[in-house]
Amino acid sequence: MTSIPKTPSRYRSRSDAKTPLTPSIISAFNSISISPQKRSHPADLSNPFITKSRHASPVKRATGGGIAVSDSFQRQAGGGVIRKGGIETRLDVVSRDYLPPTSQPRPELKRSRSTPATRERTQSTSDNRDRFITTREADDVAATLELMSLNPKTVSPGHTARLAAATGVPLNRRVLAYHEAPPASSSDSTLSQQRELARPLYGRPGELPSSTSSTTNKSRRIPTQPERVLDAPGMVDDFYLNLVSWSVQNIVAVALAESTYVWRADTGIVSHLGEAPEGTYVSSVDFSNDGAYLGVGLGTGEVELWDVEAGQKLRTMGGHQGQIAVLSWNAHILSSGCGDGSIWHHDVRVPRHKVMELLGHTGETANYWRAGGNDNVVNIWDGRVGDVAEGARGQAKWTKRNHTAAVKAIAWCPWQSSLLASGGGTNDATVHVWNSGTGARLHSLKTPSQVTSIIWAPHKKEILTTHGYPTNAIMVHAYPSLERIAEIRDAHDSRVLYTAVGPAGDVVCTGAGDENLKFWRIWDAVGAKKKKEGKERSSSTTRSGILSIR
Repeated sequence: MTSIPKTPSRYRSRSDAKTPLTPSIISAFNSISISPQKRSHPADLSNPFITKSRHASPVKRATGGGIAVSDSFQRQAGGGVIRKGGIETRLDVVSRDYLPPTSQPRPELKRSRSTPATRERTQSTSDNRDRFITTREADDVAATLELMSLNPKTVSPGHTARLAAATGVPLNRRVLAYHEAPPASSSDSTLSQQRELARPLYGRPGELPSSTSSTTNKSRRIPTQPERVLDAPGMVDDFYLNLVSWSVQNIVAVALAESTYVWRADTGIVSHLGEAPEGTYVSSVDFSNDGAYLGVGLGTGEVELWDVEAGQKLRTMGGHQGQIAVLSWNAHILSSGCGDGSIWHHDVRVPRHKVMELLGHTGETANYWRAGGNDNVVNIWDGRVGDVAEGARGQAKWTKRNHTAAVKAIAWCPWQSSLLASGGGTNDATVHVWNSGTGARLHSLKTPSQVTSIIWAPHKKEILTTHGYPTNAIMVHAYPSLERIAEIRDAHDSRVLYTAVGPAGDVVCTGAGDENLKFWRIWDAVGAKKKKEGKERSSSTTRSGILSIR
């Protein structure tokens, strides 16, 4: 009789039960059938895999007849090996569930009593990884891919390399990143111009980073603080008026509501020259070429002529139907610009003073012989065509419509008589330089805000402009390059409306709705020695301090 081979001792279970297969166990195994044929016997309903209906609750049912399971059989099954007699079966048994790796405990941050608790919270928050845009290094990303079994090296290196080459995205690098903005395209100039026109005034080229700053050219040092401030209570804040004038005798005339004052810069004496009639106000002032007479425009349309030294009114010339916004002298001819667009020449020597009328404007005029107005038009008349005659009507030689807003700022160049500069209002904010002989536009300058006045430097090739909202600035540009030399932001608390240059051509007086007159030393006096210049500064308009006009 052949003997049943024994299991080697290294595969034996630690259990002490060595029960061989008995005939009863063998017959029990033989009675088990795995035939797929269907049975309709009611006893088959005990099998949960072939039953047609299951119980609502998965309650374990006790089997009627089957293999008796002993304690030793259960211990062997738990160990992974079942032995009964000479038959051995090996099973893969899961001994424990998967547990994620635990992170190392962070050391507790030590802080002093003076250190706020928010620092610890900020540091712990900064260590957390962002869920959407990762900030991890390449090694951390590779380790994460390894844990997720998504490392492309183990999947298909060739396919991953082709994808990386096609998309241009390096492996183990974040997809979203921040870079510098691309440079602006210089090919399409039309689009750039449209964007420039659509930008707000405070975003135009040439503005400073802040609204309370100033800049000067390295080659020029212009003081950014006024040398003198005069209190001018009652000064009207009106874009179209001209309320300040500075004579060659170093006298400043200022219109404050219905009153006219003169301030002698050499002595600092303030004199009340006169009052406007009841129910009206002073809308413009201007000195004659020799400084002996002062023209005063009124809101009712009359023009008054005053003797400055005597303090007496010489005559009143009427005829206009609106306020006199501007006056200008040429020898014995006093020109007046009215709010209805008319410009008259008055010969102050004769009783019938109106000798000529200039046509061309439909809105309020801001200057004359070369005139800008509220109709956005610049007109230039030829004053060399004979002498003026009574009742003559002159037509403009040139009419320029390049401005897109009201033109108040306009000035002739003192050292080249054919040059004329004009500046537009808020919606334009542009300075144009014209050749009055040919009518050609020579230069254009875009500024950050509305242009309220223009002054050509008497002894230098420079242009000074004053501005309104939002900068309230004084700007100096070189000519003809129009390079910015200096800018003084917030020169006044409101828009700088009125300007006048001193007889020496070095100091500029500005007035604004903040009821202040400020004196700025922009240029140097010509032909003055240092000693003499120092004496002039000690006794002229540049003395520091704050005085009152009234």
